Amino acid sequence: MRFYAEHPALRGRQVAADAGVLLWTVLWVLVARIVHGAVLVLAEPGRAVEDLGRSVQGSMGSAASAAEDVPVVGDDLAAPFEALAGAGGSVTGAGRSAQEAVDTLALVLAVVLVLLPVGWLLSRWLPWRLRYALEAGAVRQLLAARADLDVLAARALATAPLPRLATLPDGTGAAWRRGDPSAVRALAALELARLGLRLPPQDPEGPR
Repeated sequence: MRFYAEHPALRGRQVAADAGVLLWTVLWVLVARIVHGAVLVLAEPGRAVEDLGRSVQGSMGSAASAAEDVPVVGDDLAAPFEALAGAGGSVTGAGRSAQEAVDTLALVLAVVLVLLPVGWLLSRWLPWRLRYALEAGAVRQLLAARADLDVLAARALATAPLPRLATLPDGTGAAWRRGDPSAVRALAALELARLGLRLPPQDPEGPR
């Protein structure tokens, strides 16, 4: 397949469109990264809560261990500290859950910020570029196989805009019906120009 035209004007538009898609993608990736980092700031309170819960859990666990060493009443003294240590563990879990929720939100927002605008542009750009590549590739196959230019000439007569056909010399259609090589090449050149391709030199060994 051929992805770029031979004529500079169309090739320049194609290159500009491809570069625009690339820049658009990079822009939204950068925006997504900025938003991702900004949302992650919201996880700081969750980290603080987790650290606080871990600290309380550790301190109360140590206090419970020390209280258990007291003769006779050790178990009774350790019970409140163990309860506080359990509460600290719950606080730690809550802080961790809050961080995970913020991380998930940041990731989802970043993905959406890339997929929506980039996907919207790709849905318009990609069919246009693929259609050109397929058509240009088919034309190259026709020309490489030395196929009759009548195929391209007939397509030009059927699909070319009337203003473009009006620029051809008078009697081109009638000359094409008679098999005039000059008329065939003129019409084929019109179809190739639509794709930004050049008509190959006339084969001196053949009629066209």
